[in-house]
Amino acid sequence: MIARRLTDLRRSWLWMLLSVALWCLLWGAVDLRTVLGGAMVAVLVFALFPMPPTGHELTLRPLRFTLFVLRFLVDCAISAVQVGYFALRPGPQPPSSVIAVRTASRSDFFLTFTGVLCTLIPGSVVVEAQRSTGMLFLHTFNAGTPEAVERARRDVLAQEERLLWAVARREVLEEAGLR
Repeated sequence: MIARRLTDLRRSWLWMLLSVALWCLLWGAVDLRTVLGGAMVAVLVFALFPMPPTGHELTLRPLRFTLFVLRFLVDCAISAVQVGYFALRPGPQPPSSVIAVRTASRSDFFLTFTGVLCTLIPGSVVVEAQRSTGMLFLHTFNAGTPEAVERARRDVLAQEERLLWAVARREVLEEAGLR
C-alpha cells in the first residue's frame, strides 16, 4: 500500500510542483525554508489524500492552453468590472437566475473543472453539479431575460470547450462531439 502511494507520488510531480508554488505564494517568499516546507506539506497531502487517476483523460496542447488561460483572464477581468459597476451604481440590483447547463463531456474531471472555472469568474457560482447527467446548475448574475440566460449558458459551454481543446485527449474530444 505504501509502495503504491509512493509510485503515485512520482506520477503527481507536476501537481506537487504546483502545490509548492502555491505554498510559496501563500507565504510570500521563495527561499529554501519555504520551498522545503511546501514540498514536505505537498508530499504529506498527496500521500494521505491521493488524487483519483486522470492521466487517461489529459494531454497538454501548449498553444491552446495558453489561449485558454489568456481568455479566462480576460473573462475574469470583464466580469469583475461588470460586478463592480453593479455594486457601486445606485439603483436596484440586477436580476439573477439559476441556470442548468448540460456539459458536453461526461468526464468527472472536466465537469468539476468547468464548474470551478465558472465559479472563479465573478458573477456566477455553481450551486449543484450532477455527475450522472453531466449537468451544472449555476447562479448567474445579471441574467434576468431569456437572452441573458442563453448567453450565460453559451459562455459556460464555450468555457468547457476551450478547456477540452486545451487539455483533453482525443477520445474525450470525440466523446464530447468536438472531433
